[in-house]
Amino acid sequence: MTRAFWMSMLGLAAAAAVAAAGQHSTADKSRSLLTPSLFGRDNFNSYCSPCHGRDATGTGPVAPALKTKPADLTRLSQRAGGTFPAAQVVAFVTNGGASIAAHGSSEMPVWGPTFMALQPSDKLVKIRIENVVRYIESLQVK
Repeated sequence: MTRAFWMSMLGLAAAAAVAAAGQHSTADKSRSLLTPSLFGRDNFNSYCSPCHGRDATGTGPVAPALKTKPADLTRLSQRAGGTFPAAQVVAFVTNGGASIAAHGSSEMPVWGPTFMALQPSDKLVKIRIENVVRYIESLQVK
């Protein structure tokens, strides 16, 4: 065999060793589905934007696959006569509601029980939801 062949084999072996050293086993680590941040924007981007879109207009990447089109969350104040319905939005996000058909169905999870399953702290779940609602309020069209 030629020297070039052995040098290339040595290079491949070295590359494989470097790649293997850079890989981390996930067998020991449990991955949480819970976003570590409590900031409203971070939670919105993690949990809401797949359906509602990062701009909250209902055009997220998952939206076309849903039977019920996600709501345009930027117009909640407009639809409520000019005042952001914070208490209603908190209630819908936390427990679902009859007036938002997607909440509580298989199309959109109710986030209160979901967050409680991921983080059993009533206080932190409440903070997380309130921060998401405040973030949605900041997105309202004028």
